[in-house]
Amino acid sequence: MSSFLGRCFHIATWGESHGGGVGVVIDGCPPRIPLAEEQIQRELNRRRPGQSEIVTPRDEADECEILSGVFEGVTLGSPIAILVRNKDARPAAYEEMATKYRPSHADYTYDAKYGVRNWQGGGRASARETIGRVAAAAVARQVLNALAPGIEVLAWVSSIQDLEANVDPESINSEQIEDNIVRTGDPSKVEEMISLIKKARSEGNSLGGTIEAVVRGCPPGLGEPVFDKLEAELAKAMMSLPATKGFEIGSGFKGTLLTGKEHNDHFYMEDSRVRTQTNHSGGIQGGISNGEPILFRVAFKPTATIMTEQATVSNTGSDTELKGRGRHDPCVLPRAVPMIEAMTTLVLCDHLLRHRAQCGEVSAASQ
Repeated sequence: MSSFLGRCFHIATWGESHGGGVGVVIDGCPPRIPLAEEQIQRELNRRRPGQSEIVTPRDEADECEILSGVFEGVTLGSPIAILVRNKDARPAAYEEMATKYRPSHADYTYDAKYGVRNWQGGGRASARETIGRVAAAAVARQVLNALAPGIEVLAWVSSIQDLEANVDPESINSEQIEDNIVRTGDPSKVEEMISLIKKARSEGNSLGGTIEAVVRGCPPGLGEPVFDKLEAELAKAMMSLPATKGFEIGSGFKGTLLTGKEHNDHFYMEDSRVRTQTNHSGGIQGGISNGEPILFRVAFKPTATIMTEQATVSNTGSDTELKGRGRHDPCVLPRAVPMIEAMTTLVLCDHLLRHRAQCGEVSAASQ
């Protein structure tokens, strides 16, 4: 099973939803980077369950423990191991799912591939696995702050079902996003989105939507063609998250409606910096960042486990029915925002270190 990400900033996540704990091992983090558990905990608090009335009520503090790789407040250059213990696991709620496959979940496909699975809460397929990613990204954030200050990564809920937010990627800030439990960035849509999620939950149903993200202050030069283009790495990172179903960058699919004359981003000089008049490319050209804001969107399907009867089959091959049990998000979007930011940060950190290894300081790419 592939549980690794990155080449220079290399992480391996581990653990199951209802096991003893989850976590991550980070290898390749540079030494002498300031790091404290509080910096990691701040990000884990943003993705933890039970944080509002519209997410899963599972009661987990998600307290992190740094087991290695940090001494007297700085990284050592050796592997960093981070542990979060599971304290509110209730595997009994999933006993029926030991023999019945949840529709559109990973139950059947895990059995088909491995011939064995942890049916307690989804095991490795649970979004609880993303704790390791978010913890690792908090470390990666400190690396970026030290080596390339000024890079800012923000994500927000841009739509839930057919309800769309209106957010300006150039001016949105973290305070606006974190000011509401939906994390939409559009105050006028908050109550409507909350009502929509609550209605779905009351009906035993679930909703999907999209998250938009922007990277501001990214220097030109990050990304490695041909197979590790920056947008390809971002796409892989986003599509590795649970419940993701689509990725588009810049103009995305709407760019197919334009002509080349309309779509091309014309260059111009601003002081000593190369800029583009438009940003249909989404900040990446030829697989390499060009210094403009990186803008992309990720689509999330409705949560697969719902609290209504559905047709399914058993692991013995008989038709049956299953009603979801346990504690689940009626809409994953609000808690997925920090996950999107985390995966973006991990990709940028890895490519920053790769660029430095091959080409030297990143500032040289922008001269």
